[in-house]
Parts: sequence; structure tokens; C-alpha cells
Amino acid sequence: MSLLKNLDYEVVTTVKRDRLPQTIAARTKRVYDILSTVYPLSTYFFHSKAHKLALQMSGIEDGMRVLEIATGSGEMFRRLVKANRAGETVGFDLSPKMAARTLKQVRRDFPASRTQCHAVDARYLPFAEHSFDAVVCCYLLELLSQEDIVLALQEFHRVLRPKGTFTLVCIGQNAGAFNRVYRVAGSLAPAFWGRQVDERVPQMVRACSFRMRDWRQVRQSGYPSRVFVAEK
Repeated sequence: MSLLKNLDYEVVTTVKRDRLPQTIAARTKRVYDILSTVYPLSTYFFHSKAHKLALQMSGIEDGMRVLEIATGSGEMFRRLVKANRAGETVGFDLSPKMAARTLKQVRRDFPASRTQCHAVDARYLPFAEHSFDAVVCCYLLELLSQEDIVLALQEFHRVLRPKGTFTLVCIGQNAGAFNRVYRVAGSLAPAFWGRQVDERVPQMVRACSFRMRDWRQVRQSGYPSRVFVAEK
């Protein structure tokens, strides 16, 4: 909670009225375990353009040690492994079934690659400080409470090496009609949809000692995303 003191009044006020329960992680884990076989369709139709842009912006080079948090269906993870064949690519997802499915697919498609993918909570990463050259995270913060976002961002910063890059993809808030639909969906199924946090991301990232380097917007099938790149 100490880092919340570094946020300005607007963000602190948002923390107080954030109604996403801290206990939602267990429910989210169950939901994504159930949907692990069909979720790749969502990624294909709504997220793949953002993933492609995120890789382009990340500055990841072959031979690095790369970590992806919240691998989901593994579409972004496969892009990272393909771009980093001489390096090591590690992935985590809260859902054990998502993680197992991703690892199976990657080892089938890239049998010579050095890869790992396990079920891990993003708030408690099992790595020492300065373990990775780059960290990538797509569509996770929407599913975390405000306090848990801070915990996760602290962990991302901790495991990054100095001058390492942090690439983050969030659901965009630049489409009014989409925002209204998403708010309704989030209220009905918060463990799956969560809520949009895009507009608060720059302040939260900076408050966790990252330097914001760039950001861009992209839309696919009407679904808006924003890609951020920060540096430790």
C-alpha cells in the first residue's frame, strides 16, 4: 500500500471506490480454467493485432530472457518464443489449464526452444531480482483489484533487470459505445471481464518506478486496445 501514497489525488480516490473484490482471483482462475479450450477464439478475433504491435514496440531481441505474465491462450507467448529462439522465454498464467495448454502448443511448434509455462499468481513471482531482460503482460490488470495491481507492478519491476523493458497491453477506453457495453458485461461477470483501467495505467506504472517510454492504440473487430512500453 505504500506506493499508493505516490499517486495523485484522482488515482487515490479511484482506489477507494474500486469495487472489484480482492478475492476475485480464485473465481477468475476457475472461469479461465473452464474456458481454456475456447478462449483462443477470443484472442484470434480481438487481440492478435495488439499482440503484434506489442512485440514490435517491446524492443525484444533474440537471445534475451523474457517473461510473459498472464499468457492466456498462448497467442502472444508463441510470438515471443518465435522471436526469441536463441533466448529463454518463460510464461505464467493464473489458470493451470491455460498454462498447460500453452506449454504443450509451444513445445510442439518450437521443440528446440527454451521455454517454461506454469500456473503462478502475478502478485507473487517466484524469481529473484533482476532475472529478466523484458516483461510482457496482456489484458491482466483489468482482472485485479487496485491494491493487487500495485502488488503486481511492484513484482514486474523487481524481476526486471536495470534498463529492462515492460510492455503492457490493456483494453482501451477510447470508444464510448464499447465502454458502455464493457461496463455492463463487467458488472454481470467480473471474474471474466473485470473493468477497464486504461486511463489510470500511466500514473500507476510511473508510481511503481517505471519510466513510460511510448504508447499506441489499436482496434480489432471493434475491440480497442492500448499498448504501453515502460523502462526500469
